[in-house]
Amino acid sequence: MTTISFEGRVAIVTGAGGGLGRAYALELARRGAKVVVNDLGGARDGTGHSDAAAKVVAEIEAAGGTAMANGASVTALDQVEAMVAAATERWGRVDILI
Repeated sequence: MTTISFEGRVAIVTGAGGGLGRAYALELARRGAKVVVNDLGGARDGTGHSDAAAKVVAEIEAAGGTAMANGASVTALDQVEAMVAAATERWGRVDILI
């Protein structure tokens, strides 16, 4: 069976701090993608943070992959635009959105 390679691709994975999002982020990175690990997280005061995302980034980097954490809310257009801009500034493109 042929394994699909994502070498040279850039992926944004939302909800990637845990569950399926985390699994997708790890697998895309394993197959060569650079990954924006997006997870709003959530503090008791209602603010977002990317602690969960940072942990997934650490996993990806420990396995030899490339990733960056992002705590944007996908319900806020300005935050999504900033997330895409950060990925584009760092890696020049975005190919995949999950």
